[in-house]
Amino acid sequence: MRKNADLTEGSISGKLILFAFPLMIGNLLQQFYNIVDTLVVGRYLGENALAAVGSAYTLMIFITSVISGLCMGSGVFFSIQFGKKSYYTMKQSYFISFISILAVTVLLNFFAYIFLKQIVSFMNIPNEVIPLFKEYLAIIFTGILASFLYNFFANLLRASGNSVIPLIFLAVSAIVNVALDLLFILHFHWGVAGAAAATVIAQYIAGIGIMMYYFLFCNELKIGRIHMKWSKTVFSEIAGLSAVTCIQQSIMNLGILMVQGLVNSFGTVVMAAFAAGVKVDTVAYAPVQDFGNAFSTFIAQNYGAGKKERIRKGVISAGAMVIGFCIAVSCIIYLFADKLMSVFVDGGDEVIRTGVGYLHIEGICYVGIGILFLLYGYYRAVKKPMMSVVLTIISLGTRVVIAYFLSSLSGVGVNGIWLAIPLGWFLADVTGILYGLKKHSIYQ
Repeated sequence: MRKNADLTEGSISGKLILFAFPLMIGNLLQQFYNIVDTLVVGRYLGENALAAVGSAYTLMIFITSVISGLCMGSGVFFSIQFGKKSYYTMKQSYFISFISILAVTVLLNFFAYIFLKQIVSFMNIPNEVIPLFKEYLAIIFTGILASFLYNFFANLLRASGNSVIPLIFLAVSAIVNVALDLLFILHFHWGVAGAAAATVIAQYIAGIGIMMYYFLFCNELKIGRIHMKWSKTVFSEIAGLSAVTCIQQSIMNLGILMVQGLVNSFGTVVMAAFAAGVKVDTVAYAPVQDFGNAFSTFIAQNYGAGKKERIRKGVISAGAMVIGFCIAVSCIIYLFADKLMSVFVDGGDEVIRTGVGYLHIEGICYVGIGILFLLYGYYRAVKKPMMSVVLTIISLGTRVVIAYFLSSLSGVGVNGIWLAIPLGWFLADVTGILYGLKKHSIYQ
């Protein structure tokens, strides 16, 4: 078994990169689930199917953000206890978190099915896309429990410095997803249902697999009967971090969902272009998103250990690395936008042109989202998750307002939606940085 990493000692940059790298690869593999669906669906099932899968993906990101937010918040608490070397409380928090988040997951899954009709109406799905959209969601919703299992145990392992094992299970499930996509769609001709089934099966492989790994091989992290006790104090602390992180993730993805609804109002071509463009866009900055999560674990462990100077140096080092990475990726995406769009769209010149316009605007602005991910991770780790919520409201709230306003102007149209996204990022960045400077020490 891989030894857990103590991020409170040793080289800051070196340990951050070594810990973050598996998370980055893992996120890319997770994005790969839906990218494969988009690629195969877009090329073999047509424009309407691509629009349905793209809109469903945005919805699923919103739903699972509730679960991932709760798991991330719990992971921060785990990391702080690991840094303090308070192992009894850490293990007790595993039990309390698991029971609590599982209950939320079951309720979320139930309501997702109950309100499917209302969801379709809210998202402005065109009539010709609705049957495919419902067919895809009816199956993909069954993977919500798998998402919980993977996110919970992945955050548990990462909190103690083990970012490799979650990557391994994602890699296996991604390979299965690709194989099943090709089998179900190209051989069995199951259409969007086949794409959804392939994703769900792959998700359960990752979720059940990582849970079994924990119970079979993580003896030093395994809980016993002594830890299976309810503590109001521990629950309150976990709930405080998890609930606010969940709210932050949900607000972020609710804003994205509202933008998706606006995109859908422009018709199938724009929907398909946005579906493909978002996949390129998401993969481009997925590494900095997970670097932000690794950075959060680094800060949380050192916060628990009381190492203020190490935190300050970590902030400077992480900021420099993220800015450099984002500039490089921006250049690549901007220059090769048309070729990247062509990967997902076979023909469809109008779809490609619309997608390129999206990527050209996003392509010069990745620094904004990169810094924002660091700010999210930092404020979660130092027990100021409400600041992450404030930054999310600024980022997404302004994005939605600006998008609806600009897109309504004559001569601007859909480009107003694309422009609103980076504007929201940068407004949130300025707020987060000024807040830290006002406190004279970003650690306070």
